[in-house]
Amino acid sequence: MRKAFMGVRLRRLREERNLKQIELAQALGISASYLNQLEQNQRPLTVPVLVKINAVFGIDVQLFSEDEEARLITDLRDALSDGAEAISLAEVRELAMNMPAVGRTLTALHRRYREVVERSEAMAAQLGDAWIAGGPPRMPFEQVRDFFYARHNHVEELDEAAERLYREANLSPRGLQEGVIAWLKHRHDVTVLRLDDGAAPRRYDPHSRTLHVSAGLKPGQQTFQMATQLAFLELADEIDRLANNPILAGEEARKLARIGLANYFAGALILPYGPFLAAAEAEAYDIERLGRRFGVGFETICHRLSTLQRPEARGVPFFFIRVDRAGNISKRQSATDFHFSRVGGTCPLWNVYEAFAQPGRVLTQVAQMPDGRTYLWVARTVGSGNAGYGMPAKTFAVGMGCDIRHASRLVYSRGLDLNDPGIATPIGAGCKVCERPNCLQRAFPPIGRSVAVDENQSSATPYPVA
Repeated sequence: MRKAFMGVRLRRLREERNLKQIELAQALGISASYLNQLEQNQRPLTVPVLVKINAVFGIDVQLFSEDEEARLITDLRDALSDGAEAISLAEVRELAMNMPAVGRTLTALHRRYREVVERSEAMAAQLGDAWIAGGPPRMPFEQVRDFFYARHNHVEELDEAAERLYREANLSPRGLQEGVIAWLKHRHDVTVLRLDDGAAPRRYDPHSRTLHVSAGLKPGQQTFQMATQLAFLELADEIDRLANNPILAGEEARKLARIGLANYFAGALILPYGPFLAAAEAEAYDIERLGRRFGVGFETICHRLSTLQRPEARGVPFFFIRVDRAGNISKRQSATDFHFSRVGGTCPLWNVYEAFAQPGRVLTQVAQMPDGRTYLWVARTVGSGNAGYGMPAKTFAVGMGCDIRHASRLVYSRGLDLNDPGIATPIGAGCKVCERPNCLQRAFPPIGRSVAVDENQSSATPYPVA
């Protein structure tokens, strides 16, 4: 046992028992001066004194244990991370060690706060609103997501600008990277350097007019980074105008939106709308064939397919999602009214999670939501590979789906009886907003709903209790 200074806890014990310092000292068989030193944290609490406290007062020694303190420190760090001011680990440890009751109260208040936020978000999800008036403000990245969602993930101004530049620069799929490099030099006097310096994927120095692109990226990824910087150079005013939208409250949200718009332009330049839509229809939306045809990766093709909503030339309206093994959603885009849950994670029955068990393989799934709508999903893992020996790799699963009425246009519907309702897997947007009562994979009960459980029939339990 390390030295444990528990003065505040001893004083609290004495106050709860309405004892004077000398009375507690006599009960523990120690001197009043020694007890005073313990209470002032001048001496550590020893095991013999702790055993005596347990014998005399029946106090659970767990209240004085290091394990309990460590658990409280973890809970406090989580609770206090939502604050406006950074709190050091030393301060958190001091609070947990000397004022555990205050710490437990803070964590309980934070837990209630999170429950209120989740209930508010769940109600918004059920009502179809982006947020509830008077509720907590949206995070900047959520505001940006809502900005693109309101446009059905299609920005016509940037698509048209990308097509014009594609023609003016005389670009082609196979000579795209060299063409973008030449255009940056010719139009903006920018020199591109590909360096393996372990820095960010893209770094632009406006003074030397030099664009550094990571040599560790694949050629298609390098071109994407170049095209993103080109967007800031060519279309700064247009991007600023688009980002000046009431949905985006605050400069941080507008900065994120500008990055998202520049990325949109980069994707539109690499995969220009007209030629790409024609190729997608000709290939029956075969993602891997399109990737080989345009020299880009699986995820890039999925991104672009989810943006093809030009009024006079629409592609299949897709929704797109990217998750990691822990279920964290790092990307989600939708050209439709499909609603991704913002609360309690996504559905474990979705095939995007099965993709991790079969890396590199394209999986298909016909899935039905609780409202009866049915969708065709395509999922596969993507990754960046190892940065070097012993270095972790980035691995995600990406999923792309569309309403079942469009499924016949996709190569992935081959061999599926789309008229058979029995082939659909029942899924939901997330346990906390899903109302399926008998799902064996349910992790939480629906927020705001009580579920009747028969104590004599454990199989009737709609969510795990152990």
